[in-house]
Amino acid sequence: MVQFLSRSLVQAALVTLVVVGVLNVSNAQVMSSTNYKMQSDSVNVGGNLSNSTNFNLEDTTGEIATGFSSSTNYQIRAGYQQLQGGFLSLSAAPAVVLAPNLPGLTGGVSTGSTAFLVTTDNVAGYTVTIVASSSPAMQSGANSIANYVPAGASPDFLFTTNPTDVHFAYSPEGPDIAVRFQDAGSVCGVAGTDTVSRCWDGLTTTPVEIVRRTSANQPSGSTTTVQFRVGLGTSVFVPEGVYSATTTITALTL
Repeated sequence: MVQFLSRSLVQAALVTLVVVGVLNVSNAQVMSSTNYKMQSDSVNVGGNLSNSTNFNLEDTTGEIATGFSSSTNYQIRAGYQQLQGGFLSLSAAPAVVLAPNLPGLTGGVSTGSTAFLVTTDNVAGYTVTIVASSSPAMQSGANSIANYVPAGASPDFLFTTNPTDVHFAYSPEGPDIAVRFQDAGSVCGVAGTDTVSRCWDGLTTTPVEIVRRTSANQPSGSTTTVQFRVGLGTSVFVPEGVYSATTTITALTL
């Protein structure tokens, strides 16, 4: 078989979708009937909804022992006003074009990254997951690039491409990355530090937690960067084409 270098150009593109969700893990008693639902109730001596052109104010008077309390295993929002949900904001992660283009006969590494900002006033924090729309995630027509497979249960500290490998990996970075992507200097999956360009994993069609924050971060929010890489070994041929992957990033309050 003769393989021509000029006919073996691999380009990779990534499309990232964003989803925001608010999940209330537990609330006070919810009362309902055929036509109505009372999400939360309050026993008090007063309160009202006031507003003007620029502001809204909802106040409650007469409640006792209100506020936010927590222990190792539990959190409580006591009082009508504390019970009300807050907000969760997730900025759209821009699409990624990996570079450079890879000649399919000589091998190499193509890289790119995207970033998103999450902001919440929820004192319990939030979680962010990533999921691929297909498996393998990176495809071009009938051809595909395999998802990266770590050597063990945790991500690989180093992105490694053997001569016969061709694979697609990702690695999140930021102040709130999940323990799975943290490292102890050389081993991933251990709570510790976030070494740049380390702890590589393969996308799957099952959501994987990449961020977990256990406190509010209003108003500045927290930014997470997700790096992507395609590794092409020196002894493997990949058909020419523009390969793309679609991922969805979802944020949920805890």
